[in-house]
Amino acid sequence: MNARAFATPSVLFRDYSKRLHATLRDFDWAPVERLGYELLDCWQTGRQVFLAGNGGSGANADHLSNDLLYAFSKVPGSGLRVRSLSANPSVLTCLANDEGYDKVFSLQLAVLARPRDVLIVLSGSGNSANIVAALEAARGIGMISYAVLGLSGGQAKDIADVPIHFAVDDMQISEDAQMIVGHMLMQWLRSQRGSIGAVKG
Repeated sequence: MNARAFATPSVLFRDYSKRLHATLRDFDWAPVERLGYELLDCWQTGRQVFLAGNGGSGANADHLSNDLLYAFSKVPGSGLRVRSLSANPSVLTCLANDEGYDKVFSLQLAVLARPRDVLIVLSGSGNSANIVAALEAARGIGMISYAVLGLSGGQAKDIADVPIHFAVDDMQISEDAQMIVGHMLMQWLRSQRGSIGAVKG
């Protein structure tokens, strides 16, 4: 976040809300729409979806995997086949200890993912070594990759098949944008329930 001096919390709050609004107002939503249709196809065909992120982005990956697994459909058995690669501390600490933290996501994909599955990485900078390695692994497997990014977009912007880049120099707003994208997609997918033959009830 930019180092600024604010007289009172409310001044910062107003400034923050203006910057978040400007980031969303000026954004080209075409790559998010593409991701929406990708997830709809995953829902229809059973392709798997993987999410990954570090720190706050990792928490967002866990949150959104919950939304896509069940919360948007509320019908047992009708959600997406989705997994957060950030969620299992035993797997993360094992791989980090034995192989290096830069491989904690890519080595999971090597076992779990198949061609045409989808990887969604969440990253403020786009330069985390494990995020870059996950995108490279996805390409090698034949997956389709999306990257929700902030700041400059980093290396991930060039490696992902579809970058979703919020060019804002603020880590917190970058992480807000990840959740906003996820919740927008969740609500749109909920509106498509009638097109999913497997949905019960």
